[in-house]
Amino acid sequence: MSSGERNLLLGIDIGTTSVKVCLVDPKTRQITSKQNKDTQANVPSDLGSEGNKQDVPKIISALNSCVSRLPKDQLKQVGKIGICGQMHGVMLWCNKEDTRAWDCTETYMGCRFEIPKENVSALYTWQDTRCDPTFLETLPMPQTHLPTYSGYGCATLFWISRNRSDKLVRFNRAGTVQDFAVAMLCNLDKPVMSVQNAASWGYFDTNAGTWNVDILKGADFPVNLLPQIIESGKIAGTLALTWYGIPSGTPVGAGLGDLQCSVLATLEKPNDAVLNLSTSAQLAFVMPSEFKPVNHPVVQSVGYFPYFNGRYLAVAASLNGGNTLATFVRTLQQWTLELGFNVPQSKIWDTVMNLGAQDSAVSSLKVIPTLLGERHIPEQNASISNVDPGNLSLGQVFRAACRGIIENLHSMMPREMLVASDIERIIGIGSALIRNKVLQKEVQDWYKLPIDFVSGGDAAMGAALSVLSTQ
Repeated sequence: MSSGERNLLLGIDIGTTSVKVCLVDPKTRQITSKQNKDTQANVPSDLGSEGNKQDVPKIISALNSCVSRLPKDQLKQVGKIGICGQMHGVMLWCNKEDTRAWDCTETYMGCRFEIPKENVSALYTWQDTRCDPTFLETLPMPQTHLPTYSGYGCATLFWISRNRSDKLVRFNRAGTVQDFAVAMLCNLDKPVMSVQNAASWGYFDTNAGTWNVDILKGADFPVNLLPQIIESGKIAGTLALTWYGIPSGTPVGAGLGDLQCSVLATLEKPNDAVLNLSTSAQLAFVMPSEFKPVNHPVVQSVGYFPYFNGRYLAVAASLNGGNTLATFVRTLQQWTLELGFNVPQSKIWDTVMNLGAQDSAVSSLKVIPTLLGERHIPEQNASISNVDPGNLSLGQVFRAACRGIIENLHSMMPREMLVASDIERIIGIGSALIRNKVLQKEVQDWYKLPIDFVSGGDAAMGAALSVLSTQ
């Protein structure tokens, strides 16, 4: 059976905390089945809070688990596979004649991929802060419109080459975790990377479609690790082995950015903006087709990320979203434990959201929620001000924290910018936003535009749709 006769698309999203997969009917653009699994992949870093690493074998195990639980009769009907994932991060692996970064265990439905731990590094994620401003100042100026921040692949590789050079002896390939997944599925000797992921690493000229090789060579960067680049949405290879019933030879798209795929799955009209609030927060809209960025990297709150078909997204990408509220809830739980009580996080979440939604929770308390700083102001910490004896109730503090998250995003991309760009509506997506009526109310109060909150915007669905028209 050729891929042209098979009528379903498999979309994969390898996110910061979970893997999500779905099967999409290309005729109706509807999801026929989906699965997700938390990866629980975070691992301690020897740099303490400055490092943020994840266990790649756990991530791939979660991917196998999700795909294996999709309906077997539908898996046999998959004609193309699209993959996206968390941007900016980097992992290293080894592909040599006698050493491979992946193995295959045969099952009755085909292959299950296994990752020998010694043949891959950790995934250094977008949340990694080892490249502090002092370190970043030692890096060469890129020939691109996007600055390079801590957590970006090229910055992390610079740090590794200067501080953990032994890794560059052990490993000879590098990419994002979604690039690794594509290489694994297609049994690629060298990784293939989309323009979207390359731009998220830094030192990539999106206008020319090339790495800043000369600049990087001059700074002793390991340029041999830079992946080959292809256009976003193009096919990177074909499935090397039957995978849980998906036939070998099935085309696999190059790894994409989860933000771009979320927008692709969500946008209904050119005048829509998409607010995605889950672990972090992004507000984005598509720039006019004639827009081309100027290669002058300026640190600012709005960046222009490659989208599809040569277009760009204007993006306010905040590091602080649902992770800020999750930290607040974990802190409350820890306090209750220290007081001798064990309150489940689910109970705390239900309580704070109910209390925060009450009108009486509105107060003059001001929370700046930037626990992780922001890329354009990395030195900024979180703070609370305007405290008085009457505004410290649990509901008021939670409401102020939610307000702070949206106010911070609004300071990065204000309502005036949306209006000036002819944006008429915001579509709100993301697990942290859809579950939280308090955050929804704050979005409405700050942006004062028509807003639809939807449970769609599935990046896995966007990844599936991205390969819909590829040959």
